[in-house]
Amino acid sequence: MANSSSVSEFLLLAFTDKRELQLLHFGLFLGIYLAAFLGNSLILTAIACDHRLHTPMYFFLLNLALLDLGCISSTVPKAMANALWDTRAISFMGCVAQVFFLFFYTTAEFSILTIMSYDRYIAICKPLHYGSLLGTRACAQMAAAAWGSGFLDAVLHTASTFSLPLCQGNAVDQFFCEIPQILKLSCSDAYLREVWLLLFSACFTFLCFVFIVVSYVQIFRDVLRIPSQQGWHKAFCMCLPHLAIVPLFISTGIFAYPKPPSISSAILNVVVTFLYSVVPPAVNPLIYSMRNQELKDAVRNLFG
Repeated sequence: MANSSSVSEFLLLAFTDKRELQLLHFGLFLGIYLAAFLGNSLILTAIACDHRLHTPMYFFLLNLALLDLGCISSTVPKAMANALWDTRAISFMGCVAQVFFLFFYTTAEFSILTIMSYDRYIAICKPLHYGSLLGTRACAQMAAAAWGSGFLDAVLHTASTFSLPLCQGNAVDQFFCEIPQILKLSCSDAYLREVWLLLFSACFTFLCFVFIVVSYVQIFRDVLRIPSQQGWHKAFCMCLPHLAIVPLFISTGIFAYPKPPSISSAILNVVVTFLYSVVPPAVNPLIYSMRNQELKDAVRNLFG
């Protein structure tokens, strides 16, 4: 990262110069962050404390809640602090940390979402083999692979991005350090190396998406064969929360990175980035608990 040493800090996007609107921005982000923090913390505590939830499905949900907490904590607190103290600055190492942790958590989260589709496929289509295919050791290995893939992806992208010479200023047109905005500051063709890495990540995401789609095609094909409506209801309650968040996470995440410049604008960039980095961690607890009676009972027991 020596080539970027001349940049000691970056300037993040300022939503407004009016103090009242800055405080409103702080309040909105604070409300979203607290909702995400409390919701995911409740899920973590309920799963950890209720032995009835010590199953593969809830083990992966616990990992998802941890990743959601990390994802939203890597960007929103700094945005809140800048709005509260009326500043745009973020240190060079702070920017490096944001890029690293955002890629780490988002890549690992998408890997966990892919594993969760496999868990649902085995539970519905091959229930007799569920215990053998998703034992304790297998679940731990899959979770470790998800976290490991996030770490590797984050290291590659962070090292590649911040090894570029930056000579186009230090203003980042986003409310946190995002790779496409940092690449705009580069004055070297070496940025194509990072573009290839982004394309590789996009291909990995697409393959995971195909796996999820194939899994749910098999699931719905088997669900339609279930004669009882109670079986239909149970199967759809297991799958619908997952299906609700995956399209939002994939569509906005892909659109935020390999989109053509012709459809790029400051407002659109902020909206899309907000949708993939802030909304999923905040709404995941609501989506996964809304129609899950076991999880709701576990949360009630915490206060009972």
